[in-house]
Amino acid sequence: MSKKLTVLIFLLSQVFYAQSGWTKKKGEAYTQLSFTTINSYNTIFGNPEYLTERDITDNTLQFYGEYGLSDKTTIILNVPLKFIETGQLVSNNTEITRAGSSTSLGNIEMGLKHQVYNHTWVIAAQLNIEANTGSFDNATGIRTGIDAWSFTPTLNASRSFKTFYVQAFAGANIRTNNYSSNLKLGGEIGTKPFKNILLIAFIDIVESFKNGDIVLPITNQLTALYVNDQEYISYGLKVIGKITDSFGLNVGFGGSFSGNNVAKSPAISFGVYHKF
Repeated sequence: MSKKLTVLIFLLSQVFYAQSGWTKKKGEAYTQLSFTTINSYNTIFGNPEYLTERDITDNTLQFYGEYGLSDKTTIILNVPLKFIETGQLVSNNTEITRAGSSTSLGNIEMGLKHQVYNHTWVIAAQLNIEANTGSFDNATGIRTGIDAWSFTPTLNASRSFKTFYVQAFAGANIRTNNYSSNLKLGGEIGTKPFKNILLIAFIDIVESFKNGDIVLPITNQLTALYVNDQEYISYGLKVIGKITDSFGLNVGFGGSFSGNNVAKSPAISFGVYHKF
């Protein structure tokens, strides 16, 4: 792999995507602030598909950071702030929820990643823990995070080639409070089509084990926000631009081939990162 592309991968892709085999060097830190929006939707993936009671807009302002405890061990922090709004009724049925909005934390996440192998392929074991820090408003049905603690062990593998890189991960979400646990799989491929630009295509798969039987309020079911047995096969593109050696921008688009209990609407993200 060319030296320039290798530098872009190590300095850029890890800021934007946590589940890789690469770790930070000791004392290095990366931070990113991003904004993601799913704008005004009312259709939910299911079998069959169904509608929310009201139009929903789901926005997230997210701080993400990584710090190298050693050359092989990195700690991770992810803090989402949710801005969710429910609007007009989708049908003329008698309303159960009321229109409203909520600004609240989502599930704060901390993680530890340790590199276990580095020869052609780079492999790391990772454990992330999501705290039950979301909120719920019964009148509007707005929930800003899973009402549970989540423990997510993954095994991550990455490899650099001459003109591109690939990486993949496999693991599970193990959840408390009678939420179902999930199988997690994903991968991405990245290349450098222009100077200081990294183009990435990815796919993520979440499949519920359907081993949880939590009973959520009817108002929450009518918004489908962070309900049980959420599943999807998603795809997307990310573009990362290096402006200086320590600063850059990124933009991403994500959609789904299929899903269950998740919005049938694309997500768009914009972010800035800084390396220390």
